[in-house]
This record gives sequence, C-alpha cells and structure tokens, in this order.
Amino acid sequence: MRPREFDHDDVLRIAFDQFWRKGVRGTSLSDIARDAGVQRGSLYNAFGSKEALFLQAYERYAGDYLLALQKALGAGSLRKRLTAFFDLTIVNFRSGSPPRGCPTTRGLMELGAVEGEGLDEDARQAFANLISRITALVQDTLSAGAKRGEFNGNPAVAALHIITVTRGLAVLERAFARRGAAAQDRVPHDRSRARQGGRLGVSSRQAR
Repeated sequence: MRPREFDHDDVLRIAFDQFWRKGVRGTSLSDIARDAGVQRGSLYNAFGSKEALFLQAYERYAGDYLLALQKALGAGSLRKRLTAFFDLTIVNFRSGSPPRGCPTTRGLMELGAVEGEGLDEDARQAFANLISRITALVQDTLSAGAKRGEFNGNPAVAALHIITVTRGLAVLERAFARRGAAAQDRVPHDRSRARQGGRLGVSSRQAR
C-alpha cells in the first residue's frame, strides 16, 4: 500500500504549532502525525527526522514572519513604523492560550551543549539568520528615517539596541507566562481550601 499523501505546507504548520507550544523535546512525530491525520512513517519518509521537520517548519515560520515585519515597517513615520514593529512582536509571542512566547527564544534554549544533544548547529544557524534579517530590516527603517530627518543616531547601533530590547521582552514574557501557568495550577487547591474554610465558618484569609 502506498503511503498516504499529505499537504506539505499543512503538515509544516501543524508541526510548528506543536513545536512552539511544547518545544522540540516535548513534541513527538506521533503527536504531529495524529494532528495532521497522517502516518508517522510518512513523516519519516518525507523529512527524515523530527529535527529536520522542525527546521523546515521554522523556515516557513521565519518567512511568514519576515513578510509581516516588512509590512509593519513599510509605511508611515519612523515612530509609527517602530511602534508597528513592537506591536507585531508582542502579539507574536503573546499568541496562543496560554501564550506560547517567542519560538526563536524557545528554540535557542533547546540547543545542545554537545553534539548529539538537543537541536544542532543547523538550528543555531537558522535562529541566527532570522535575527540577522530582522536586525537588517530595522536598520534599513532607521536609515530611511534618518534621510527624512526623523532620526539622527547611528542606524546600525540603534538597530542592535532595538533587537536586544525585543529579545529581552521575549524572555520576560516567557518568565511571566510560566509564573501565570504555575498560579493557575494552584487555583484548584486554593479554592478547595477556601471551600473548606467556609464549611468551618472561617474566611478564606483565616483558612490560610
């Protein structure tokens, strides 16, 4: 029996959503195959490995994200363009429920310290390439703003500062998302204690 054919782009989209939510280590090809409605073996035949599938899915994401950034930085005053850039960036890593964070930041955290552990050098290069291209887009925007008299600093240095701030926001968002998830996990326990306190005739504050 021939392996079931599938929509390559649809599988990449489904796979990346899983990788983004659970990380590469936390995602299996069986998970992706189930959600995509295909056989696990078909994924192996098409991509070779989970890591290779991740790289293709990440490249697809990177292309779409760069197009969105180009649009955000493409019109209006320099202030308007940079505001649109930050808005898009924040919306990107706030997407999902709970928020999924920045996929590049998450991927960097999964790089292996030694060969054979975690994502490899190809992934590192893919992450670095996307960050470099984003930096170049911001630098070009600042250079254009300087020509219009809206900016009098060094575009290259300012672009690096902006990207550094953006990376910092992504890290902070991930930290707060983890704290929020931990707080949600405690809610059922806290509510149980509150109900118990009510049955004993004391307030939830006293029950603690």
